[in-house]
Amino acid sequence: MDIRPIRSEADYQATLQEISVLMDADPDLGTRDGDRLDILVTLVQAYEARHVPIAEPDPVEAIQFRMEQGGLSVKDLEPMIGKSNRVYEVLNRKRPLTLAMIRRLHQGLGIPADVLIAETLVGRSPTAIACLPILGQPPR
Repeated sequence: MDIRPIRSEADYQATLQEISVLMDADPDLGTRDGDRLDILVTLVQAYEARHVPIAEPDPVEAIQFRMEQGGLSVKDLEPMIGKSNRVYEVLNRKRPLTLAMIRRLHQGLGIPADVLIAETLVGRSPTAIACLPILGQPPR
């Protein structure tokens, strides 16, 4: 099983390609290919942790993600942000979050305060939601 560390972008891309081929084959755990896939994924994770930083999510994206995740409506955010028109202003990036809103959103939705205090980025790509796993699970 000739496996080497990932030391360059070329190594990284080649490893991703091999992982893709192995994933398509869907090998069983404990088989030669299953073990190879497991090791390659671990190597990619280690490489990405060092070389591919994950940006913090935009505060509005974090709120929208929590809304989607919890099946929440604008009405559900009113205790944390204010009347519905204020919630819409925040969600449309027309009004910044206040300190009081940040505290209530942090407590009510479990969004880390450091995510909520970040500057809202206008025109940010919706694919940035892929960064949101850092938010963890919502409070119960």
